[in-house]
Amino acid sequence: MKRMLIVDDDPHLRALVKTYAELEDFSCVEAENSQQALESAANTEFSIMILDVMMPGKDGFETLAELRKFTQVPVIMLTARKEEYDKLLGFNLGADDYLAKPFSPKELMARVKAVLKRGSSLSEGRLKFGSLEILAPSREALVDGRPLSLTPLEFDLLLFLARNNRIVMDRDTILRKVWGYNYLGDTRTVDTHIKSLRERLGPMRKLITTVWGVGYKFHYENDETAP
Repeated sequence: MKRMLIVDDDPHLRALVKTYAELEDFSCVEAENSQQALESAANTEFSIMILDVMMPGKDGFETLAELRKFTQVPVIMLTARKEEYDKLLGFNLGADDYLAKPFSPKELMARVKAVLKRGSSLSEGRLKFGSLEILAPSREALVDGRPLSLTPLEFDLLLFLARNNRIVMDRDTILRKVWGYNYLGDTRTVDTHIKSLRERLGPMRKLITTVWGVGYKFHYENDETAP
């Protein structure tokens, strides 16, 4: 059964999201604050969570940070704030997607489907690029044998670029293949994620190169793959 946790202090918004989610066969649980959300997430296995940023008490960012201590449930954050810093903070904390208010419920559900599809479309295999190793089945990336702390979306982005080693990918293609839908917003969201991913990669950050005016390329000359 698909279960969705809807976290927002606005009961009308929760009802709206619930209506559309139930049309997609989700069983929905509502929470109006951080405490209710964390208690529900600790006691129930959810397929996905819709999490508002601006809530009384602990906000969505604080809630997400607490949530990531015990679960990797996919999270789509809702916010009326559009600053890049806010988006980067959310993604660094482990958000899978970010949607600005006001939003179309249909677009939200398209993003929900994309996030869930992305998480279930893993293929077997191991990729090794020098001291960087990517283990697709276990969703792990290691540098010099040490695991990297990647968000789910950062891992998917790294895996996609690595599987297309030496191929230039424009931002629209990255959005379509990694995010899984025709993104209607600013393609600079790719730049935000690339910046964060490079920081996580540390000494291997140079594997992801910028192709000015086009997009990005993962580049390693002597890659090896193993089943």
